[in-house]
Amino acid sequence: MVEKARLSHRLTHGELVTLLAGGGADGALFAAADRVRREQVGEEVHLRGLIEFSNLCRQDCLYCGLRRSNPGVRRFQLAIGEILEMAREAAESGYRTVVLQSGESAAYPTGAMVELLHGLKALGLTVALSVGEKTRREYEAYRRAGADRYLLRIETTDARLYERMSPGMSWANRVRCLMDLRRLGYEVGTGCLVGLPGQSLASLADDLLFFQALDADMVGIGPFIPNPETPLGAAAPGSLALSMKMMALARLLLPDINIPATTAMEVLHPQGRLLALMRGANVAMPNATSGPARSLYALYPGKVCAQETPRHCRSCFGEKIQSLGRPIGTGNGARIRS
Repeated sequence: MVEKARLSHRLTHGELVTLLAGGGADGALFAAADRVRREQVGEEVHLRGLIEFSNLCRQDCLYCGLRRSNPGVRRFQLAIGEILEMAREAAESGYRTVVLQSGESAAYPTGAMVELLHGLKALGLTVALSVGEKTRREYEAYRRAGADRYLLRIETTDARLYERMSPGMSWANRVRCLMDLRRLGYEVGTGCLVGLPGQSLASLADDLLFFQALDADMVGIGPFIPNPETPLGAAAPGSLALSMKMMALARLLLPDINIPATTAMEVLHPQGRLLALMRGANVAMPNATSGPARSLYALYPGKVCAQETPRHCRSCFGEKIQSLGRPIGTGNGARIRS
């Protein structure tokens, strides 16, 4: 099955479940994913500066530390000028792409986002947004203002599980957002959480087939990390091994996409991101947020490098990448279809 996936980039739902369930083929699976990564997207690791600019959120997802019902969150909202200054510092540190991430809120109306995007493009940066569910009109305005990419994880393709984990949200609307982004010409990123309470291997297989059907340009996969300030605080964390298998299978099914080594993997293993880069990943997103906001964007406990400066974080992780014998990418890391 691993060899079939490597050569054809196709697996049935049943084959995906079998590979996710078994451990005997893990070594072959990881080796195949690394080989396909090398053949399809090369050795470069693309670094993207992550700027977390607000933790205000109107949603109430059971697994997320930023949920609106969490009274323990010290909320913040950066001014446009502050965000642009962080982006300027990121560009000076060598980043060619910045990822702007926030909770879901109306704190930045369309006009403010357009102003921000114009400022970012004036710095010569490729811009990815991760600001949640918006209307098609808002997505269109962002796109016209220069947004290149948009990251919106589906989290799970099990609609009932999705709506149980995210009260008041609609799985169908989440899919609508992804389809709007695709039609508007964004590079579209999505992904899932692995280990949500009630999630099945069949559901995870569905996730992988969904990514393939969407023809996602980037897929981010990470383990569920319980946050004690949420209703799921006492739940078991997701499996690092299963998260790695999901990531490797995503590489085999979508050979030329970008796959980040997610920071959540490093919460469960001190070398989690490096392991991911040896098992199919080709992107990393060091935190380029500075000041108090850097530690306040707390989706889950144990956030990596929360006390470091952005420049130190980039330098440190760059050295880790080079220890693998892999070069740091010099371009913007756009998907190049094979």
